[in-house]
Amino acid sequence: MRRTTRARITLSAALVLSTLGSLGFGATPAGAADPVNLYALDSAVERQLGADSAGTYLENGRLIVTVTSEAAAERARAAGATPRIVERGAAQLDAAMAALESRAKIPGTSWGLDPRTNQIAVEADSSVSARDMARLRKVAASLGGAVRVSRVPGTFTREVAGGDAIYGGGYRCSAAFNVQKGSTKYFLTAGHCTNEASSWSATSGGAQIGVREGTSFPTNDYGLVRYTNTANTPGTVNLYNGSSQDISSAANAVVGQAIRKSGSTTKVTSGTVTAVNVTVNYSDGPVYGMVRTTACSAGGDSGGAHFAGSVALGIHSGSSGCTGTNGSAIHQPVREALSAYGVTVY
Repeated sequence: MRRTTRARITLSAALVLSTLGSLGFGATPAGAADPVNLYALDSAVERQLGADSAGTYLENGRLIVTVTSEAAAERARAAGATPRIVERGAAQLDAAMAALESRAKIPGTSWGLDPRTNQIAVEADSSVSARDMARLRKVAASLGGAVRVSRVPGTFTREVAGGDAIYGGGYRCSAAFNVQKGSTKYFLTAGHCTNEASSWSATSGGAQIGVREGTSFPTNDYGLVRYTNTANTPGTVNLYNGSSQDISSAANAVVGQAIRKSGSTTKVTSGTVTAVNVTVNYSDGPVYGMVRTTACSAGGDSGGAHFAGSVALGIHSGSSGCTGTNGSAIHQPVREALSAYGVTVY
């Protein structure tokens, strides 16, 4: 199924992000593709197979491509991936998501593709009533096993809070990645943050560091802020341990890969990608084409960075909270935002 479609900002303690030295794919077994090339392989397979694939994921360092025919499996092998024949194709899974959209669009729910189980994985938070839960399960039961439903603790929220990071309109958010177009520099953050203010500062009540150039929420969740002073805007991310690492490229996350999330509240947390093409039904509007992970997050992390090593992956949107070290952080794929604004990481 197709996915819909720098970061240490050292002006003050506000604009700080993080990453990890690995690309987030884990160890690569003998004979498996070089992790550096797996993003390119995933994109190539997606282009070549299109609707003939029901999604891709990582398993023991290999890119698995789900298909429903031997002909598509041969094409996947020819591209350098490992095919796996599954029961449901992209069309059936797309139809299941469309049914959920039209018959079970309930605030407090989210759904997205889990190619590892060849299903649409639905999560319902604690705000979903017993009556709505019964409705959701009834719709799922009518879709021939294409949908599985589970409860998650907490409630899906856009994570904005008052505190210390980038400030605008009385809210605190986090910056994601520094980007540029020509000689002009910007930073990306969440659209539900940039909806709230046109002027942004690095401290509460501090001097302006940037002005809003674009914002998109709901439907998407990304925003662009143009720096008004670019004296100290390096293309690196803060590791929150006194060191930083360069962000050199951007890619779409792959189910099964390890990621890191950096935000101004929970700092650096880690997790695994569990679903792509995710719809999240926030109370103030839905967002589409998101990515679900198991990273922890909290209020004020909105707009922060999701990444794997030197690769930018996403802009933090929200979650249903965190239990211990297991969370549900949702990110907006960064490549969509880069394309929308015609900017690049540097």
